[in-house]
Amino acid sequence: MGRSLDCYVENEITQDGTEYYFLMPVDQPVVILAWDEDEADESDLPETELVEDPEELAEIFPDAKAVLAEHDLILQDTAHVMTVRGELPPLEEDKILSLEIEDDDFEDEELEAEELQELARFYHLDQLYSIYTPLEPIPIFVKVTEDEEMEILEPGDPMIQSLVDTLLLQDAD
Repeated sequence: MGRSLDCYVENEITQDGTEYYFLMPVDQPVVILAWDEDEADESDLPETELVEDPEELAEIFPDAKAVLAEHDLILQDTAHVMTVRGELPPLEEDKILSLEIEDDDFEDEELEAEELQELARFYHLDQLYSIYTPLEPIPIFVKVTEDEEMEILEPGDPMIQSLVDTLLLQDAD
């Protein structure tokens, strides 16, 4: 696709002859949520859905970029995750959303809550969207293939836990 994502190398590990890198994006990752105000549950909180469809993201991207520009933030359509460049607003308690993320790979496991800071809201074709950034950094693990290309490891990849364990052991030394 030709998109890239600038990252810092936090750590490098060689395991079983393969090089792995633990990366952190230079700019702040963001996600866009769609609000379904018609489907409010008994607590009167509307349902939200993470916007992942590439066509929908492409359609709403200009509006999202414009609303963030009003806050002196630059939305970037980077590889793997969208990012925002600029100084984030101060953290406000009422702008934090605790989102329980369902993982299709781990249906039997407990839902993991992720805290997100709201950056902006906007409407596109009568649909309310919000742009959020995670409060915790989003690490990216990659491995170097035989072709010297970097391949992103998916979050459910068991190799990630092995790499994290190795990093923890290195830090303990």
